[in-house]
Amino acid sequence: MTPPPRRTLPDLRQRSVLAGEAAASAAEVEAALDTPPDPTSAAFFDVDNTIMQGASIFHLARGLHRRKFFTTREIVGAAWKQAYFRVVGVEDPEHVAEARNSALGFIAGHTVAELEELGEEIFDEGMAHRIWPGTRAQAQLHLDQGQRVWLVTAAPIEIAQIIARRLGLTGAMGTVAEHRDGVYTGRLVGDMLHGPAKAEAVKALAAREGLDLSRCSAYSDSYNDLPMLSMVGDPCAINPDGRLRHHAKEQGWRIRDYRTGRKAARAGLVVGAAAGAVSGTVAAGVALRRRH
Repeated sequence: MTPPPRRTLPDLRQRSVLAGEAAASAAEVEAALDTPPDPTSAAFFDVDNTIMQGASIFHLARGLHRRKFFTTREIVGAAWKQAYFRVVGVEDPEHVAEARNSALGFIAGHTVAELEELGEEIFDEGMAHRIWPGTRAQAQLHLDQGQRVWLVTAAPIEIAQIIARRLGLTGAMGTVAEHRDGVYTGRLVGDMLHGPAKAEAVKALAAREGLDLSRCSAYSDSYNDLPMLSMVGDPCAINPDGRLRHHAKEQGWRIRDYRTGRKAARAGLVVGAAAGAVSGTVAAGVALRRRH
């Protein structure tokens, strides 16, 4: 039996482009907004560890765990991954891929309406208090200057839109899960909106909205978002990981860090945060599997 062909670089590129275009097409723009005073400039914000502390998909999973979608035993391994991301602030591509695959398996057969309804509840109980005030203020500055503000995140588009709406932002671009007649199929449109796919989404949205990227701003904590940060005229590293901080300093980019006690407390908090995650104090539901 001939083994399936390995995914090539052009194939990965195509999937990133498709994911970006799907995210831009699904971006929710508040219809009530008038044409902004500065129609060719906008700001783009990553979510995880930039807008809010930790990973939004884990906070979503925590809410689902509370609603008995899966057991504590199923999330113990994932707890360490959330604790690592929360304290160290560095994304692990393998963790991201696992989150994607397990989440897709979980939502297959469920409806878009279900996820949207639960997302509203979970934002109130598990995400709202994790918003970084400093980053929220940065977004508000752009709004006050008559610019539009979009979230750009690997989180599901349904959750991203809820966060954007609750923060009074223009809209959001996120990972698009395929659905037919309002029911999830368990497949993605393209790939996760992560890394290069974010840049593709911003490029597609800019073309659609008539934005001049040289007059736009972008904010992220992760070196993985370098493609998005590098394509705008005003990039800013917020709560940056080590690689992004180094790159931002070299390039003369703005750097903002809203974390407190970051260096002094990091070593001691790793174990404590992980223990808290196992007991349910942090979101640790990357293994989103149906209970049997």
